[in-house]
Amino acid sequence: MSEHDEPQGGALHPRTAVLTRGFDPSLSVGSARPAVFRSSTYVFASPEAAERAFAMATGKIHPHTGERADLIYSRISHPNAEILEDQIVPLEPGAREAAVFNSGMAAIMTSFFTFARPHGTIVYTTPLYGGTTGLIHNFLEPFGVKGIPVPSGDSAGIDVAIRGAENCCIVYIETPANPTLTMTDIERAAEAAARHPDRPTVMVDNTFLGPAFQHPLELGADLVLYSATKFLSGFSDMVAGVALARNSETVNMLRSRRVMFGNILQPDECWLLDGRLPTVSLRMNRQSKNAQRLAEALNGHKRLIRVIYPTLFEDSEQIRIFRKQCAYPGALFSIDFRGGKKAAFEFLRHLRIARNAVSLGGVETLSCHPKTTTHSGMSAAELAESGVTDGLVRISVGIEDWRDLLADFEQALAAVG
Repeated sequence: MSEHDEPQGGALHPRTAVLTRGFDPSLSVGSARPAVFRSSTYVFASPEAAERAFAMATGKIHPHTGERADLIYSRISHPNAEILEDQIVPLEPGAREAAVFNSGMAAIMTSFFTFARPHGTIVYTTPLYGGTTGLIHNFLEPFGVKGIPVPSGDSAGIDVAIRGAENCCIVYIETPANPTLTMTDIERAAEAAARHPDRPTVMVDNTFLGPAFQHPLELGADLVLYSATKFLSGFSDMVAGVALARNSETVNMLRSRRVMFGNILQPDECWLLDGRLPTVSLRMNRQSKNAQRLAEALNGHKRLIRVIYPTLFEDSEQIRIFRKQCAYPGALFSIDFRGGKKAAFEFLRHLRIARNAVSLGGVETLSCHPKTTTHSGMSAAELAESGVTDGLVRISVGIEDWRDLLADFEQALAAVG
């Protein structure tokens, strides 16, 4: 739902709900905003309440509609996690519930461990975030879970891979791909998964464009995953992860595994992230406008082979997917240098405003060389197939004045021999 759409059934608009949903000031001594609850354990009203809370936490009984179990222990849940999980839901159209984790990788790992099966198959797009690739190759495959990679954007190839996958348990999509920004048709992949007799869970890493510009749950995905470290937090000062789903049962399964792993997001971080949710769309809109101006201004520069950004796509299929499923192009673009690694390093060395760092989504502009950093764990064949070249530099644009950033990029480009 866009910010201009009318909510259904008297529901609040997302920008309002994110400030009001899931928080009762009377439970926080009248505080207008949530307090931080640093307790490790919680007192029960009665032995019967304790019995019911544990039965719900262990999955022996299911909660009534709208019911939440009494708090037990902060590894299981705590007030700040519950407030954050309620307030983040309106930002993701189509979501019903959320679960928060102590990192984006924890959200991905817990999702894989929840829905993967012995001798199952995971169909996934490439390139992926390096940590996700490592999880599949170095941990899941030795336990007998087979990974089937398909290049991002290859809709027909994804259809074939899903159709032919035996014991298919997960279809995992990262779109746009990191760092090539290649887009994958979420709706088509979800339809292919729905036709498979095993009905695999469709997961989408929506960190690059969500929740403001791309809504996978409305396109048929079952689960949306975030490194909340990035745009959701936005200040490069915390690490967090979020999973959101269209139904409560999916999230309850994730929470059950989260209890086992102990990877819930801690109260202070929940409180910090919750306070930043109302500004997510404001920040992302500014960052996207900045990035578009910069990418289009740099396009055609004599020292660059190409500038990769959705508004500059030339492939008709990529243009179609972008127009179909994305509201705006986002804050990430990549540039590919004619001089390869040497030129890319010289560019990074001469930047004055943009910082050479591997994260993204912060209010400050960051740049990195993926082949030697974020994607250095990929094989030579995987790098070549994915288009992660020696000269590729990924840039995450912040909220600075775009004219200052353009001047910074131009002087760094001029310094490249």
